[in-house]
This record gives sequence, C-alpha cells and structure tokens, in this order.
Amino acid sequence: MSSMASHLPTALTALSFLSSVASGLQKAQAAPAQPAPPPSVAPPAPQSSSSTGTSSSTSQASQNPGTTTSSTGSTGSSSSSSSLCIQCHAKPRYNDGTKTHPYCGKSCASKNSSVKTGSGNANSGNNCTFCHNRPKYNDGTRTHDYCSKACARNANPQRKQSSASTATGQISMKRVALRDAPIHHTIRAITVLWHTRHDAESKGAMILEVPAGHSTFKSVAEQFKASWRHVGSTCPTVRRIYKIMMPPGKLASYEAYKYVTPWFYARIWVLRDWDNRTAVEGKGQFVAQGRSAGNENRRWHGTRRVCNLGDKGHTQFCSQSSCSLCSIIRNSFDITLWGKKTGWGRFGKGIYTSSTSSKSNDYSHNDCKSNLKAILLNKVVVGKGCKMLQDSTSLTSAPTGFDSVLAEKGGSLNYDELVVYNNDAIRPSFLVMYDEP
Repeated sequence: MSSMASHLPTALTALSFLSSVASGLQKAQAAPAQPAPPPSVAPPAPQSSSSTGTSSSTSQASQNPGTTTSSTGSTGSSSSSSSLCIQCHAKPRYNDGTKTHPYCGKSCASKNSSVKTGSGNANSGNNCTFCHNRPKYNDGTRTHDYCSKACARNANPQRKQSSASTATGQISMKRVALRDAPIHHTIRAITVLWHTRHDAESKGAMILEVPAGHSTFKSVAEQFKASWRHVGSTCPTVRRIYKIMMPPGKLASYEAYKYVTPWFYARIWVLRDWDNRTAVEGKGQFVAQGRSAGNENRRWHGTRRVCNLGDKGHTQFCSQSSCSLCSIIRNSFDITLWGKKTGWGRFGKGIYTSSTSSKSNDYSHNDCKSNLKAILLNKVVVGKGCKMLQDSTSLTSAPTGFDSVLAEKGGSLNYDELVVYNNDAIRPSFLVMYDEP
C-alpha cells in the first residue's frame, strides 16, 4: 500500500501530461490552416517553463507557439497557428508518432540554418517577418521587424515610391491615363506632357561626334561607300560622322506619322493639327511582312553649307538663313521651302532623297572654306511607294493609295530618287563629313 502511494505523484503527472497532449492535438485538428501574424516588435527573451503541469505564460505561448518540453505540459490556450510550420506558416507540423516537430518537412527545416531540425525550442520570432530566414535588424536601440531595407520594401509595396520621379515616368503615366479618361482629363494630361517636354524642346537640336572605331561609324561609312555608284568616280574617305539629336517633339511627330496608337490620335487632334494623318504602318502592315515599321529606310540628302559646321571643332549651328544644312538639322525638313533653289522638281512639290550617295553628293555645296563636304543620312518613312520612271512635275502628294514616290533608274533618271510629301515622313539622322571627290 505504501509502495502504491509512493508512485501516485508520478502517475498523476503522467496523466496530466497525456491529457494536455490530447487537448492540444484536438485543437490543432480543429484549427484552420492560416499563417500566424508576425510580431510587430522584437519578442522578449524566452523564460524557463514550470516544472509542474501548469500552462505557460501568454508571452511564452506567443513566442514559442505549440512547442513542448519534457518538463512542462502543452498550453491549452495556444493560438490556432500552434500546429503550423514555423517556417512557411501554411502546412501543419510533422509528427513522427512520438513528438511534434517545429517544421512541416525537411525543406522548411533546411531553409533556416539557425534552427536544427526537430528541435523543440525553435523560435522564429527573432527572424525577419518577411523572409523568415535572416535575423531581424537591431540598430542598437530597437529591433526592427525586418532584416534589411529590401525586405521592408517588399513587405510594403505601397511604400515603393521613387525618390526622384523622372519626366519620362510622368509622361508614361499620363499616356496610360489618356486611354480611358474623359476628354477634359485628356486635355489636362496633354498639357502636362507639353510642359514636361518644354525643357528638352527649349534646348533644341545638337550634334554629337561618333568615335571612328564605333560600330555606328562603320555602319554609316560602309553605307556611304557601298552606295557610291557614279562610274569613273572614286568614293572619297569619310572623315567624321555626327549623330543628330533632334528635340523630343520633332521625333514624336515622326514616330506618330510612322506608327501611332489610334486612340492617341483620336484624343490629340483637339490640340494639334494631326487629325488628317493616319499611321503608315497601320495601313501597310510592313512589320508583318518582315520589314521595318512604316517601311523605314535610310536615304541620303545633299544641301548647301554656308558655315563650317562639321569641321573639326565646329558643332554649333550658324544663324544664317541661307545655310540649309543648319536649318535642316535644327528644324528638320520644311516642304514650304521647296523650289527655292531649282524652282521645280521632277516629281512635284516634295522632299527628295536618294539611296545613292554619289547622286546626293551632286547637291552638296560649300559656300565656305573647307576641305570637307557635308551630306545628311536621313530616316525616311517610305510606306507604300509608287514606282515611276517618267517626270510628273505637278504632284503635291503621293498618288492615291501610296505614301511616297519611288523614282527608279531608267527613263528620265540616271539614279534613283525617293520623294515624300509630308514633313513628318523624314528626319535627319547623321551628318557625314567626307573629302572632296
């Protein structure tokens, strides 16, 4: 009898332990599989559990949800997340029949190298509340919720605001807003676009010299040489090439003529006289045929140079109205100036270019002292070209159904010509300086 009494405390302790384990398992099965919310502040240091079968303190249960030790019973008031993996917070913890591990499997256990698999005293509260892998950052005065600024930004995407919002970003946002906005909102957005672009527009065009070893230099120089077709004439050496930087507004109207989104035109016409244009690419579908958008090509144009623009050290435009070179680079081509030099054109009132550099050289003239001549390589939206062999001097636009005139060699011409009838169909792209032939 005395022997049985001596074992009574041990039996009661064992029964209390088994009862608490059963209660914890029932609550774990009934609880929904939701991840526990991460603590917003650093948890307190873990406290030693009681040697009796009583419940743990509330702070200890929050710090170590669902873990048990051999000297304490499982708390009966633990949250529903006590049965979830402390790494992924999504899957239930693995039970091998004798104990419940803090992880759902080996993969989650291996993600946290600071916690040993199967450890009963694991504490994920000290890890970053976003990645759950690295410890929270402590600046010496407090422990933050995250391990780094990167995790803090990823956890709060609404705070991802650029400290320096660029004009390009503003333009992109406004363009998207134009799509479905009421017309008065559209007008306001376009006004913002205009003011945003004003700074770049006020700086005007400029030229930047291309290094001789650059691939762009080689590409332009090779095109110049390959298209020099005059019999009995040796192709001169290209000495300098300048990239022409046009103002954004000039490039925008060129791109719009070539390849524009219809809704943008429908909105923009209220402020600009673009309502009579249609995108060349939209009509011809050249990209689907394996060609460039709008059937864009590079063509040569020779003109008069009064100043020394393009010579060594000369990159500033002159103010002389008779210098066609500076005028074209600064403002692009202007069809209203057609005929001032010759008074006529074989294919009417248009802007003339050629794929033959030696032909455009015939129109390049220096009214200044220089050892070099200048020629322009231009981007031209050819679109659907109408092939012609004989003169048609009365044209003021391309024939119906066409975007340009392709005057071919033969007939009245010894070398080809390309004629466009819209200022926005062409933009100067490179200034090429070469020796006198």
